[in-house]
Amino acid sequence: MIQVKALGISVMCLLYCKCLEWENRSVYHAACNGELYSRPFIESFEETPMLVAVLTYMGYGILTIFGYLRDFMREWKIEKCHIAREREEQKDFVSLYQDFENFYTRNLYMRIRDSWNRPICSVPGATFDLVERSSNDYNWTFEYTGRVVKDVINLGSYNYLGFAENTGACATAAGEVTVKFGVGVASTRQEMGNLDKHEELEKLAASFLGVESAMAFGMGFATNSMNIPALAGKGCLILSDELNHASLVLGARLSGSTIRVFKHNNMQSLEKLLRDAIAHGQPRTHRPWKKILILVEGIYSMEGSIIRLPEVIALKKKYKAYLYLDEAHSIGALGPNGRGVVEYFGLDPKDVDVMMGTFTKSFGAAGGYIGGRKDLIDYLRTHSHSAIYATSMSLPVVEQIITSMKCIMGKDGTTIGRSRIQRLAENTVYFRRRLREMGFIIYGNNDSPVVPMMLYMPAKIGAFGREMLKRNIGVVVVGFPATPIIESRARFCISAAHTKEMLDRVTTRFLATASTSNHLDHFKAALYPFY
Repeated sequence: MIQVKALGISVMCLLYCKCLEWENRSVYHAACNGELYSRPFIESFEETPMLVAVLTYMGYGILTIFGYLRDFMREWKIEKCHIAREREEQKDFVSLYQDFENFYTRNLYMRIRDSWNRPICSVPGATFDLVERSSNDYNWTFEYTGRVVKDVINLGSYNYLGFAENTGACATAAGEVTVKFGVGVASTRQEMGNLDKHEELEKLAASFLGVESAMAFGMGFATNSMNIPALAGKGCLILSDELNHASLVLGARLSGSTIRVFKHNNMQSLEKLLRDAIAHGQPRTHRPWKKILILVEGIYSMEGSIIRLPEVIALKKKYKAYLYLDEAHSIGALGPNGRGVVEYFGLDPKDVDVMMGTFTKSFGAAGGYIGGRKDLIDYLRTHSHSAIYATSMSLPVVEQIITSMKCIMGKDGTTIGRSRIQRLAENTVYFRRRLREMGFIIYGNNDSPVVPMMLYMPAKIGAFGREMLKRNIGVVVVGFPATPIIESRARFCISAAHTKEMLDRVTTRFLATASTSNHLDHFKAALYPFY
Protein backbone atom coordinates (compact mmCIF):
# COMPACT_ATOMS: atom_id res chain seq x y z
CA MET A 1 0.00 0.00 0.00
CA ILE A 2 2.87 2.37 0.87
CA GLN A 3 4.55 1.58 -2.46
CA VAL A 4 1.34 2.30 -4.37
CA LYS A 5 0.91 5.58 -2.54
CA ALA A 6 4.52 6.59 -3.20
CA LEU A 7 4.16 5.72 -6.89
CA GLY A 8 1.00 7.77 -7.12
CA ILE A 9 2.65 10.77 -5.49
CA SER A 10 5.66 10.48 -7.81
CA VAL A 11 3.44 10.38 -10.89
CA MET A 12 1.45 13.38 -9.72
CA CYS A 13 4.60 15.36 -8.96
CA LEU A 14 5.86 14.65 -12.48
CA LEU A 15 2.55 15.72 -14.03
CA TYR A 16 2.54 18.82 -11.86
CA CYS A 17 6.02 19.90 -12.95
CA LYS A 18 5.39 19.17 -16.63
CA CYS A 19 2.14 21.13 -16.68
CA LEU A 20 3.12 24.28 -14.77
CA GLU A 21 3.99 26.03 -18.03
CA TRP A 22 0.37 25.59 -19.23
CA GLU A 23 -1.19 27.27 -16.19
CA ASN A 24 -0.90 30.89 -17.26
CA ARG A 25 -2.06 30.59 -20.83
CA SER A 26 -3.68 33.67 -22.28
CA VAL A 27 -7.40 34.12 -22.63
CA TYR A 28 -8.78 33.98 -26.17
CA HIS A 29 -10.49 37.23 -27.12
CA ALA A 30 -12.84 37.50 -30.08
CA ALA A 31 -12.55 41.15 -31.03
CA CYS A 32 -14.55 43.11 -33.57
CA ASN A 33 -13.94 42.69 -37.28
CA GLY A 34 -13.44 46.10 -38.82
CA GLU A 35 -16.32 48.09 -40.22
CA LEU A 36 -18.95 45.36 -39.70
CA TYR A 37 -19.30 46.18 -35.99
CA SER A 38 -20.63 49.44 -34.61
CA ARG A 39 -19.62 48.55 -31.04
CA PRO A 40 -16.85 46.62 -29.26
CA PHE A 41 -17.38 42.87 -29.40
CA ILE A 42 -15.28 40.99 -26.84
CA GLU A 43 -15.66 37.39 -25.73
CA SER A 44 -13.32 35.32 -23.58
CA PHE A 45 -12.84 31.57 -23.52
CA GLU A 46 -9.84 30.38 -21.55
CA GLU A 47 -8.68 26.97 -22.66
CA THR A 48 -8.67 24.28 -19.99
CA PRO A 49 -5.22 24.25 -18.32
CA MET A 50 -3.32 21.06 -19.10
CA LEU A 51 -2.95 20.00 -15.47
CA VAL A 52 -6.65 20.54 -14.84
CA ALA A 53 -7.49 18.51 -17.94
CA VAL A 54 -5.26 15.63 -16.80
CA LEU A 55 -6.79 15.62 -13.31
CA THR A 56 -10.32 15.82 -14.76
CA TYR A 57 -9.73 12.84 -17.04
CA MET A 58 -8.21 11.01 -14.09
CA GLY A 59 -11.29 11.72 -11.99
CA TYR A 60 -13.61 10.39 -14.68
CA GLY A 61 -11.32 7.39 -15.11
CA ILE A 62 -11.54 6.51 -11.42
CA LEU A 63 -15.32 6.91 -11.48
CA THR A 64 -15.52 4.68 -14.56
CA ILE A 65 -13.44 1.95 -12.93
CA PHE A 66 -15.64 1.97 -9.84
CA GLY A 67 -18.69 2.00 -12.14
CA TYR A 68 -17.61 -1.24 -13.80
CA LEU A 69 -16.86 -2.73 -10.39
CA ARG A 70 -20.35 -1.84 -9.15
CA ASP A 71 -21.93 -3.26 -12.32
CA PHE A 72 -20.04 -6.49 -11.64
CA MET A 73 -21.39 -6.54 -8.08
CA ARG A 74 -24.93 -5.89 -9.34
CA GLU A 75 -24.63 -8.70 -11.86
CA TRP A 76 -23.72 -11.15 -9.06
CA LYS A 77 -26.45 -9.77 -6.74
CA ILE A 78 -23.87 -8.44 -4.28
CA GLU A 79 -25.25 -4.91 -4.66
CA LYS A 80 -28.92 -4.12 -5.12
CA CYS A 81 -29.77 -3.15 -8.70
CA HIS A 82 -32.11 -0.16 -9.13
CA ILE A 83 -31.84 0.19 -12.89
CA ALA A 84 -34.50 -0.77 -15.43
CA ARG A 85 -33.85 -4.22 -16.93
CA GLU A 86 -35.55 -6.79 -19.09
CA ARG A 87 -37.37 -9.58 -17.31
CA GLU A 88 -35.77 -13.02 -17.26
CA GLU A 89 -38.19 -14.37 -19.88
CA GLN A 90 -37.11 -11.52 -22.21
CA LYS A 91 -33.37 -12.13 -22.02
CA ASP A 92 -33.30 -13.62 -25.50
CA PHE A 93 -35.09 -10.63 -27.03
CA VAL A 94 -33.33 -7.68 -28.63
CA SER A 95 -32.31 -5.45 -25.73
CA LEU A 96 -34.90 -2.78 -24.90
CA TYR A 97 -32.63 -0.96 -22.43
CA GLN A 98 -29.16 -0.30 -23.83
CA ASP A 99 -27.12 -1.26 -20.81
CA PHE A 100 -23.82 0.24 -21.91
CA GLU A 101 -25.41 3.51 -23.04
CA ASN A 102 -26.92 3.92 -19.57
CA PHE A 103 -23.58 3.29 -17.85
CA TYR A 104 -22.92 7.01 -17.35
CA THR A 105 -26.39 7.62 -15.96
CA ARG A 106 -26.38 4.90 -13.33
CA ASN A 107 -22.76 5.18 -12.21
CA LEU A 108 -21.78 8.83 -12.60
CA TYR A 109 -24.90 10.96 -12.94
CA MET A 110 -26.62 9.16 -10.07
CA ARG A 111 -23.90 10.31 -7.66
CA ILE A 112 -24.89 13.96 -8.19
CA ARG A 113 -28.52 13.55 -9.21
CA ASP A 114 -29.60 15.60 -6.19
CA SER A 115 -28.17 18.68 -7.91
CA TRP A 116 -31.02 18.67 -10.46
CA ASN A 117 -34.82 18.50 -10.56
CA ARG A 118 -35.14 20.23 -7.21
CA PRO A 119 -38.82 21.05 -6.58
CA ILE A 120 -39.68 24.67 -5.81
CA CYS A 121 -42.93 25.90 -4.27
CA SER A 122 -43.07 29.61 -5.11
CA VAL A 123 -42.75 32.05 -7.98
CA PRO A 124 -39.30 31.66 -9.61
CA GLY A 125 -38.44 35.34 -9.21
CA ALA A 126 -35.27 36.87 -7.78
CA THR A 127 -35.72 34.41 -4.92
CA PHE A 128 -37.77 31.24 -4.49
CA ASP A 129 -38.77 28.70 -1.86
CA LEU A 130 -37.41 25.18 -2.19
CA VAL A 131 -38.93 21.91 -0.97
CA GLU A 132 -36.21 20.05 0.91
CA ARG A 133 -35.67 16.39 0.10
CA SER A 134 -33.25 13.65 1.12
CA SER A 135 -32.16 10.25 -0.17
CA ASN A 136 -31.32 7.09 1.74
CA ASP A 137 -30.23 5.07 -1.29
CA TYR A 138 -27.60 7.27 -2.94
CA ASN A 139 -29.99 9.39 -5.02
CA TRP A 140 -31.98 6.57 -6.62
CA THR A 141 -35.09 7.80 -4.80
CA PHE A 142 -35.93 10.90 -2.79
CA GLU A 143 -38.15 11.60 0.21
CA TYR A 144 -39.52 14.99 1.22
CA THR A 145 -38.49 16.09 4.69
CA GLY A 146 -41.45 18.43 5.13
CA ARG A 147 -39.17 21.45 5.42
CA VAL A 148 -39.20 24.41 3.03
CA VAL A 149 -36.01 26.39 2.43
CA LYS A 150 -37.09 30.03 2.20
CA ASP A 151 -35.71 32.89 0.10
CA VAL A 152 -33.13 31.05 -1.98
CA ILE A 153 -31.44 33.49 -4.39
CA ASN A 154 -32.40 32.37 -7.88
CA LEU A 155 -29.46 32.25 -10.28
CA GLY A 156 -30.84 29.45 -12.41
CA SER A 157 -34.08 30.64 -14.05
CA TYR A 158 -34.16 32.40 -17.43
CA ASN A 159 -36.14 35.23 -15.86
CA TYR A 160 -34.08 37.91 -17.58
CA LEU A 161 -36.49 40.83 -17.23
CA GLY A 162 -38.19 39.67 -14.04
CA PHE A 163 -41.65 39.11 -15.53
CA ALA A 164 -42.01 35.72 -13.85
CA GLU A 165 -44.01 37.17 -10.96
CA ASN A 166 -47.39 36.76 -9.28
CA THR A 167 -48.04 40.47 -8.70
CA GLY A 168 -48.18 43.45 -11.01
CA ALA A 169 -49.81 44.23 -14.34
CA CYS A 170 -48.98 40.92 -16.04
CA ALA A 171 -50.39 38.75 -13.26
CA THR A 172 -53.51 40.91 -12.99
CA ALA A 173 -54.18 40.82 -16.74
CA ALA A 174 -53.59 37.05 -16.94
CA GLY A 175 -56.02 36.54 -14.05
CA GLU A 176 -58.74 38.58 -15.73
CA VAL A 177 -58.34 36.67 -18.99
CA THR A 178 -58.52 33.36 -17.11
CA VAL A 179 -61.88 34.36 -15.64
CA LYS A 180 -63.20 35.46 -19.03
CA PHE A 181 -61.83 32.78 -21.36
CA GLY A 182 -60.76 29.92 -19.10
CA VAL A 183 -57.44 28.11 -19.28
CA GLY A 184 -57.66 25.66 -22.18
CA VAL A 185 -58.62 26.22 -25.83
CA ALA A 186 -59.16 22.54 -26.73
CA SER A 187 -58.61 22.99 -30.46
CA THR A 188 -55.98 23.86 -33.05
CA ARG A 189 -55.67 27.29 -34.65
CA GLN A 190 -57.01 25.96 -37.96
CA GLU A 191 -60.19 24.61 -36.40
CA MET A 192 -61.94 26.30 -33.44
CA GLY A 193 -58.89 27.53 -31.53
CA ASN A 194 -58.07 30.83 -33.25
CA LEU A 195 -59.10 33.62 -30.87
CA ASP A 196 -58.80 37.39 -31.13
CA LYS A 197 -56.08 37.32 -28.48
CA HIS A 198 -53.90 35.11 -30.68
CA GLU A 199 -54.28 37.58 -33.54
CA GLU A 200 -53.45 40.49 -31.23
CA LEU A 201 -50.32 38.73 -29.98
CA GLU A 202 -49.00 38.04 -33.48
CA LYS A 203 -49.55 41.62 -34.68
CA LEU A 204 -47.83 42.95 -31.56
CA ALA A 205 -44.90 40.53 -31.98
CA ALA A 206 -44.42 41.57 -35.62
CA SER A 207 -44.37 45.22 -34.57
CA PHE A 208 -41.91 44.48 -31.76
CA LEU A 209 -39.55 42.56 -34.06
CA GLY A 210 -39.81 45.04 -36.92
CA VAL A 211 -40.96 42.43 -39.46
CA GLU A 212 -43.95 42.12 -41.78
CA SER A 213 -45.67 39.25 -39.98
CA ALA A 214 -45.26 36.82 -37.09
CA MET A 215 -46.76 33.56 -35.90
CA ALA A 216 -46.98 32.19 -32.33
CA PHE A 217 -46.64 28.59 -31.20
CA GLY A 218 -47.48 26.88 -27.91
CA MET A 219 -44.05 25.32 -27.30
CA GLY A 220 -40.62 26.85 -27.79
CA PHE A 221 -38.87 23.54 -28.53
CA ALA A 222 -41.46 22.61 -31.15
CA THR A 223 -41.13 26.01 -32.78
CA ASN A 224 -37.72 24.87 -34.01
CA SER A 225 -38.18 21.13 -34.33
CA MET A 226 -41.48 21.33 -36.23
CA ASN A 227 -40.85 24.37 -38.44
CA ILE A 228 -37.39 23.67 -39.81
CA PRO A 229 -38.72 20.55 -41.61
CA ALA A 230 -41.28 22.81 -43.30
CA LEU A 231 -38.53 25.13 -44.55
CA ALA A 232 -35.96 22.60 -45.75
CA GLY A 233 -36.01 19.06 -47.11
CA LYS A 234 -34.25 16.64 -49.39
CA GLY A 235 -31.81 18.37 -51.69
CA CYS A 236 -31.29 21.23 -49.23
CA LEU A 237 -28.17 21.93 -47.17
CA ILE A 238 -28.28 23.03 -43.53
CA LEU A 239 -25.16 24.62 -42.00
CA SER A 240 -25.44 24.39 -38.24
CA ASP A 241 -23.27 25.82 -35.46
CA GLU A 242 -21.72 22.98 -33.47
CA LEU A 243 -23.22 24.30 -30.22
CA ASN A 244 -26.77 24.80 -31.46
CA HIS A 245 -29.63 23.81 -29.16
CA ALA A 246 -31.13 20.32 -29.33
CA SER A 247 -34.35 21.70 -30.84
CA LEU A 248 -32.42 23.08 -33.81
CA VAL A 249 -30.51 19.83 -34.19
CA LEU A 250 -33.70 17.77 -34.07
CA GLY A 251 -35.46 20.04 -36.57
CA ALA A 252 -32.54 19.77 -38.97
CA ARG A 253 -32.51 15.98 -38.70
CA LEU A 254 -36.27 15.68 -39.18
CA SER A 255 -36.09 17.79 -42.32
CA GLY A 256 -34.14 15.15 -44.23
CA SER A 257 -31.68 17.77 -45.43
CA THR A 258 -27.94 17.27 -45.62
CA ILE A 259 -26.39 18.70 -42.44
CA ARG A 260 -22.89 20.08 -42.10
CA VAL A 261 -21.57 21.55 -38.88
CA PHE A 262 -19.22 24.53 -38.54
CA LYS A 263 -17.09 25.45 -35.54
CA HIS A 264 -18.77 27.58 -32.92
CA ASN A 265 -18.98 31.23 -33.97
CA ASN A 266 -16.12 30.64 -36.41
CA MET A 267 -16.72 32.58 -39.59
CA GLN A 268 -13.76 31.03 -41.41
CA SER A 269 -15.24 27.58 -40.85
CA LEU A 270 -18.68 28.75 -42.02
CA GLU A 271 -17.32 30.43 -45.14
CA LYS A 272 -15.35 27.32 -46.08
CA LEU A 273 -18.49 25.20 -45.91
CA LEU A 274 -20.43 27.76 -47.96
CA ARG A 275 -17.71 27.93 -50.59
CA ASP A 276 -17.41 24.15 -50.83
CA ALA A 277 -21.20 23.76 -51.02
CA ILE A 278 -21.45 26.11 -53.97
CA ALA A 279 -18.37 24.75 -55.73
CA HIS A 280 -19.23 21.04 -55.42
CA GLY A 281 -23.01 20.98 -55.09
CA GLN A 282 -24.83 17.87 -53.90
CA PRO A 283 -22.96 14.60 -53.33
CA ARG A 284 -22.64 12.26 -56.35
CA THR A 285 -24.83 14.33 -58.71
CA HIS A 286 -23.06 17.69 -58.09
CA ARG A 287 -26.32 19.46 -58.79
CA PRO A 288 -26.76 22.82 -57.05
CA TRP A 289 -28.40 22.72 -53.64
CA LYS A 290 -32.08 23.68 -53.68
CA LYS A 291 -31.36 26.05 -50.81
CA ILE A 292 -28.70 26.59 -48.15
CA LEU A 293 -29.98 27.39 -44.65
CA ILE A 294 -27.68 28.69 -41.89
CA LEU A 295 -28.84 27.89 -38.33
CA VAL A 296 -27.48 30.02 -35.47
CA GLU A 297 -28.55 31.28 -32.03
CA GLY A 298 -28.49 34.79 -30.61
CA ILE A 299 -27.03 33.84 -27.22
CA TYR A 300 -25.67 30.36 -26.64
CA SER A 301 -27.01 29.22 -23.30
CA MET A 302 -24.05 27.03 -22.29
CA GLU A 303 -21.23 29.30 -23.46
CA GLY A 304 -22.68 32.74 -22.80
CA SER A 305 -21.45 33.78 -26.24
CA ILE A 306 -23.25 36.07 -28.69
CA ILE A 307 -23.46 35.21 -32.37
CA ARG A 308 -21.21 37.28 -34.65
CA LEU A 309 -24.30 38.31 -36.56
CA PRO A 310 -22.84 41.08 -38.77
CA GLU A 311 -20.34 38.60 -40.21
CA VAL A 312 -22.97 35.87 -40.62
CA ILE A 313 -25.23 38.26 -42.53
CA ALA A 314 -22.32 39.37 -44.72
CA LEU A 315 -21.54 35.72 -45.60
CA LYS A 316 -25.21 34.95 -46.15
CA LYS A 317 -25.51 37.78 -48.66
CA LYS A 318 -22.23 36.92 -50.35
CA TYR A 319 -23.16 33.27 -50.96
CA LYS A 320 -26.94 33.73 -51.41
CA ALA A 321 -27.90 31.56 -48.42
CA TYR A 322 -30.84 31.85 -46.02
CA LEU A 323 -30.44 32.67 -42.32
CA TYR A 324 -32.46 31.14 -39.47
CA LEU A 325 -31.81 32.98 -36.19
CA ASP A 326 -32.91 31.49 -32.85
CA GLU A 327 -33.32 34.32 -30.33
CA ALA A 328 -34.61 32.23 -27.43
CA HIS A 329 -32.14 33.77 -24.97
CA SER A 330 -31.40 37.09 -26.66
CA ILE A 331 -34.88 38.51 -27.28
CA GLY A 332 -35.67 40.91 -24.46
CA ALA A 333 -32.18 40.47 -22.99
CA LEU A 334 -30.11 42.34 -25.61
CA GLY A 335 -30.45 45.68 -27.33
CA PRO A 336 -31.37 49.10 -25.88
CA ASN A 337 -35.07 48.33 -26.43
CA GLY A 338 -34.89 44.58 -25.76
CA ARG A 339 -35.38 43.65 -29.41
CA GLY A 340 -32.59 41.09 -29.35
CA VAL A 341 -29.28 40.52 -31.06
CA VAL A 342 -30.38 42.25 -34.30
CA GLU A 343 -30.94 45.51 -32.45
CA TYR A 344 -27.84 44.89 -30.31
CA PHE A 345 -25.68 45.13 -33.45
CA GLY A 346 -27.82 47.84 -35.06
CA LEU A 347 -28.80 45.65 -38.00
CA ASP A 348 -31.87 45.56 -40.24
CA PRO A 349 -34.37 42.80 -39.28
CA LYS A 350 -35.02 42.28 -43.01
CA ASP A 351 -31.53 40.82 -43.36
CA VAL A 352 -32.61 37.83 -41.24
CA ASP A 353 -34.86 35.52 -43.25
CA VAL A 354 -36.36 33.61 -40.31
CA MET A 355 -36.46 35.23 -36.86
CA MET A 356 -37.32 32.68 -34.21
CA GLY A 357 -37.59 33.20 -30.47
CA THR A 358 -39.38 32.01 -27.35
CA PHE A 359 -41.66 33.62 -24.80
CA THR A 360 -40.34 31.40 -22.00
CA LYS A 361 -37.45 33.60 -20.87
CA SER A 362 -37.71 37.37 -20.98
CA PHE A 363 -41.52 37.36 -21.13
CA GLY A 364 -42.07 34.98 -18.21
CA ALA A 365 -44.53 32.84 -20.17
CA ALA A 366 -44.42 29.87 -22.57
CA GLY A 367 -44.32 29.19 -26.29
CA GLY A 368 -42.39 30.56 -29.23
CA TYR A 369 -42.70 32.66 -32.37
CA ILE A 370 -41.39 32.97 -35.91
CA GLY A 371 -41.22 36.34 -37.63
CA GLY A 372 -40.32 37.39 -41.15
CA ARG A 373 -41.86 38.25 -44.47
CA LYS A 374 -45.60 37.82 -44.85
CA ASP A 375 -45.28 35.16 -47.53
CA LEU A 376 -43.03 33.11 -45.20
CA ILE A 377 -45.55 33.23 -42.35
CA ASP A 378 -48.48 32.45 -44.68
CA TYR A 379 -46.56 29.42 -45.92
CA LEU A 380 -45.89 28.18 -42.37
CA ARG A 381 -49.54 28.53 -41.39
CA THR A 382 -50.41 25.82 -43.90
CA HIS A 383 -47.27 23.67 -43.83
CA SER A 384 -46.01 23.68 -40.23
CA HIS A 385 -46.90 20.58 -38.19
CA SER A 386 -46.86 22.72 -35.06
CA ALA A 387 -49.46 25.04 -36.57
CA ILE A 388 -51.73 22.36 -38.01
CA TYR A 389 -51.79 19.74 -35.26
CA ALA A 390 -50.87 21.49 -32.01
CA THR A 391 -53.44 22.91 -29.61
CA SER A 392 -53.61 26.70 -29.50
CA MET A 393 -51.78 28.64 -26.82
CA SER A 394 -53.58 29.01 -23.52
CA LEU A 395 -55.18 32.45 -23.26
CA PRO A 396 -53.72 33.39 -19.83
CA VAL A 397 -50.27 32.67 -21.29
CA VAL A 398 -51.08 34.79 -24.34
CA GLU A 399 -52.15 37.67 -22.12
CA GLN A 400 -48.96 37.38 -20.05
CA ILE A 401 -46.93 37.78 -23.25
CA ILE A 402 -49.02 40.66 -24.57
CA THR A 403 -48.83 42.61 -21.31
CA SER A 404 -45.10 42.06 -20.80
CA MET A 405 -44.33 42.91 -24.45
CA LYS A 406 -46.33 46.14 -24.23
CA CYS A 407 -44.41 46.94 -21.07
CA ILE A 408 -41.08 46.39 -22.83
CA MET A 409 -42.21 48.52 -25.79
CA GLY A 410 -43.48 51.28 -23.49
CA LYS A 411 -47.03 50.94 -24.80
CA ASP A 412 -48.35 50.62 -21.24
CA GLY A 413 -47.55 54.29 -20.66
CA THR A 414 -44.70 53.56 -18.23
CA THR A 415 -40.92 53.25 -18.36
CA ILE A 416 -40.89 49.98 -16.40
CA GLY A 417 -39.81 47.94 -19.40
CA ARG A 418 -36.97 50.26 -20.35
CA SER A 419 -35.70 50.39 -16.76
CA ARG A 420 -35.71 46.58 -16.52
CA ILE A 421 -33.69 46.26 -19.72
CA GLN A 422 -31.17 48.78 -18.39
CA ARG A 423 -31.00 47.07 -14.98
CA LEU A 424 -30.37 43.69 -16.60
CA ALA A 425 -27.48 45.14 -18.61
CA GLU A 426 -26.00 46.76 -15.50
CA ASN A 427 -26.36 43.60 -13.41
CA THR A 428 -24.73 41.53 -16.14
CA VAL A 429 -21.66 43.77 -16.46
CA TYR A 430 -21.33 44.10 -12.67
CA PHE A 431 -21.62 40.38 -11.91
CA ARG A 432 -19.16 39.39 -14.62
CA ARG A 433 -16.66 42.01 -13.45
CA ARG A 434 -16.92 40.86 -9.83
CA LEU A 435 -16.28 37.22 -10.75
CA ARG A 436 -13.21 38.16 -12.81
CA GLU A 437 -11.85 40.32 -10.00
CA MET A 438 -12.20 37.35 -7.63
CA GLY A 439 -10.14 35.19 -9.99
CA PHE A 440 -12.83 32.88 -11.38
CA ILE A 441 -12.69 31.69 -14.97
CA ILE A 442 -15.86 32.71 -16.78
CA TYR A 443 -16.91 32.26 -20.41
CA GLY A 444 -18.82 34.33 -22.88
CA ASN A 445 -19.53 37.86 -24.00
CA ASN A 446 -19.34 40.81 -21.62
CA ASP A 447 -23.00 41.68 -22.35
CA SER A 448 -24.44 38.16 -22.06
CA PRO A 449 -26.70 37.56 -19.02
CA VAL A 450 -25.76 33.87 -19.23
CA VAL A 451 -22.57 33.55 -17.17
CA PRO A 452 -20.79 30.16 -17.19
CA MET A 453 -18.17 29.74 -14.41
CA MET A 454 -15.75 26.87 -14.93
CA LEU A 455 -15.54 24.04 -12.38
CA TYR A 456 -13.75 21.44 -14.53
CA MET A 457 -13.45 18.48 -12.16
CA PRO A 458 -16.38 16.05 -11.73
CA ALA A 459 -16.27 16.15 -7.93
CA LYS A 460 -16.83 19.91 -7.99
CA ILE A 461 -20.10 19.66 -9.93
CA GLY A 462 -22.15 18.16 -7.11
CA ALA A 463 -20.12 19.77 -4.33
CA PHE A 464 -20.57 23.30 -5.68
CA GLY A 465 -24.33 22.93 -6.15
CA ARG A 466 -24.82 21.49 -2.66
CA GLU A 467 -22.60 24.00 -0.91
CA MET A 468 -24.27 26.93 -2.62
CA LEU A 469 -27.69 25.64 -1.61
CA LYS A 470 -26.50 25.45 2.01
CA ARG A 471 -25.84 29.17 1.68
CA ASN A 472 -29.33 29.79 0.21
CA ILE A 473 -28.18 30.25 -3.37
CA GLY A 474 -29.78 28.22 -6.15
CA VAL A 475 -27.46 27.57 -9.09
CA VAL A 476 -27.39 25.29 -12.12
CA VAL A 477 -24.37 23.02 -12.47
CA VAL A 478 -23.61 21.37 -15.80
CA GLY A 479 -21.31 18.54 -16.80
CA PHE A 480 -20.71 15.95 -19.48
CA PRO A 481 -22.47 15.14 -21.83
CA ALA A 482 -24.10 18.60 -21.86
CA THR A 483 -20.58 20.10 -21.99
CA PRO A 484 -17.20 18.76 -23.10
CA ILE A 485 -15.88 16.28 -20.55
CA ILE A 486 -13.16 18.65 -19.28
CA GLU A 487 -15.34 21.77 -19.18
CA SER A 488 -17.88 21.22 -16.39
CA ARG A 489 -19.31 24.47 -15.15
CA ALA A 490 -21.82 26.35 -13.05
CA ARG A 491 -24.18 28.50 -15.13
CA PHE A 492 -25.66 31.68 -13.71
CA CYS A 493 -28.58 33.52 -15.31
CA ILE A 494 -28.74 37.17 -14.32
CA SER A 495 -32.09 38.92 -13.96
CA ALA A 496 -33.33 42.47 -13.79
CA ALA A 497 -35.08 41.38 -10.59
CA HIS A 498 -31.73 40.89 -8.84
CA THR A 499 -30.51 43.73 -6.67
CA LYS A 500 -26.86 44.74 -6.28
CA GLU A 501 -27.02 43.54 -2.68
CA MET A 502 -28.13 40.08 -3.83
CA LEU A 503 -25.28 39.83 -6.31
CA ASP A 504 -22.79 41.00 -3.67
CA ARG A 505 -24.11 38.37 -1.27
CA VAL A 506 -23.66 35.70 -3.93
CA THR A 507 -20.10 36.63 -4.83
CA THR A 508 -19.11 36.89 -1.17
CA ARG A 509 -20.37 33.38 -0.49
CA PHE A 510 -18.55 32.03 -3.55
CA LEU A 511 -15.27 32.38 -1.70
CA ALA A 512 -16.43 29.85 0.88
CA THR A 513 -17.63 27.43 -1.78
CA ALA A 514 -15.22 27.37 -4.70
CA SER A 515 -11.54 28.24 -4.91
CA THR A 516 -9.77 30.02 -7.72
CA SER A 517 -7.60 28.01 -10.07
CA ASN A 518 -4.14 27.90 -8.48
CA HIS A 519 -1.36 25.38 -8.49
CA LEU A 520 -1.66 24.29 -4.86
CA ASP A 521 -5.35 23.41 -5.19
CA HIS A 522 -4.67 21.36 -8.33
CA PHE A 523 -1.79 19.56 -6.63
CA LYS A 524 -3.94 18.69 -3.61
CA ALA A 525 -6.72 17.49 -5.89
CA ALA A 526 -4.22 15.33 -7.77
CA LEU A 527 -2.99 13.66 -4.59
CA TYR A 528 -6.45 13.17 -3.10
CA PRO A 529 -7.26 9.80 -4.76
CA PHE A 530 -4.19 8.24 -3.18
CA TYR A 531 -5.14 9.09 0.42
